[in-house]
Amino acid sequence: MTEDVFITLRNEVRSGLDVTFAVDDRELMNRIESKVLHEARYPGLTAGERRRLVRQVFDSFRGLDILQPLVDDRSVTEIMINSHKDIFIERYGQVLRSESVFESPERLEDIIQTIVSGVNRVVNESSPIVDARLPDGSRVNVVLPPVALKGPTMTIRKFPDHPMTMDDLVRIGALDSAASSLLQTLVRSKFNIFIGGGTGSGKTTFLNALSQYIPPDERVITIEDSAELQIRTVPNLVSLETRNANTEGKGEIGIRDLIRSSLRMRPNRIIVGEVRGAEALDMLQAMNTGHDGSLSTGHANSSRDMLSRLETMVLSGAELPIQVVRQQISSAIDIFVHLSRLRDRSRRVVEISEVRGIIDGEIVLNPLFLFEEQGEHEGTIAGQLIPTGNLLIHTDKLRAAGVEEWRQLAAIGNTPYHAANIEVERTSE
Repeated sequence: MTEDVFITLRNEVRSGLDVTFAVDDRELMNRIESKVLHEARYPGLTAGERRRLVRQVFDSFRGLDILQPLVDDRSVTEIMINSHKDIFIERYGQVLRSESVFESPERLEDIIQTIVSGVNRVVNESSPIVDARLPDGSRVNVVLPPVALKGPTMTIRKFPDHPMTMDDLVRIGALDSAASSLLQTLVRSKFNIFIGGGTGSGKTTFLNALSQYIPPDERVITIEDSAELQIRTVPNLVSLETRNANTEGKGEIGIRDLIRSSLRMRPNRIIVGEVRGAEALDMLQAMNTGHDGSLSTGHANSSRDMLSRLETMVLSGAELPIQVVRQQISSAIDIFVHLSRLRDRSRRVVEISEVRGIIDGEIVLNPLFLFEEQGEHEGTIAGQLIPTGNLLIHTDKLRAAGVEEWRQLAAIGNTPYHAANIEVERTSE
């Protein structure tokens, strides 16, 4: 009955609107409330059902229809629309089926077009895949028929209103204070850091947290497919976003174009939201040409796998000898941080490794911290990011930044590790 009431009421409101006159949100809400809250109408509805009906009708005109309550619900972190009547959500790490459904595939496609047009992008049968974002920064991916066999498909990855800080990540156990102190100092000291991990492992969240430690007097350029980074501590910030080709197949601006353009914008650091393809070569070249302190992310199952993926991505953009590619990677990236989503759905930093260099033609990593699982209690994994005892080999950037003693860094947070395990090896570059 409620669905029938909703459709009837929405049609009544729509028929009463003057198409030649723009109605503001307040007047639209008043019109809906005057129909729903009138005592003589819909006597079978409770007061709570009436309020929900008012909101549902309003959202069908101004919001995202049935998706709006899910977008507004802070406990929902992901919305997965497989078809107009097949919707799932992720809440507190668990994937659940939503009771909400669209009235038709056409209504779902209307919402998709509203979202996509809001960021000046196009999706249709000839270009059925697109990335977009909501006004709050949530990431949106759309796939339309004929590629999507069950109908219009959309995935919305939500982000918190306030980006998580490194202290927040330490508090929830994503990493410990010793590793956090290390990473904070490495960012300030302009180490180039690459964050790897699987889908949903928290790479963007972690990148946002790391960016807090970029000195506020630097100029930072961010480059993304769909702008979602929330860097709020750097005043001199330029955010760049790719653009898809128009209906004539022209006007596309990709990550590679933006990286090349950013080099002429006097950046101190360049942050590439995610590296997926041939742009890896441009990112490495930027890191190798005086833009120390740059950050980026990529998909991989481990730091070692990330190295292999970077090699593959660079080779997809240029025919270079593999040794040249490895030399580029070794020279450009100082630190790999790997995140993982464990079986209890927690997101943890599981590895922090330094790029040691090339030995016998292979890039060699120097693990500094590794996650050690220590058991499981009531479905929750107990574990800790343990220092390996390996010495940090390349210390020139630390010295240039005025960080004289690793022992002093280790004292931050009163870490329990032995000084012998965390003292910097003083080497000449």
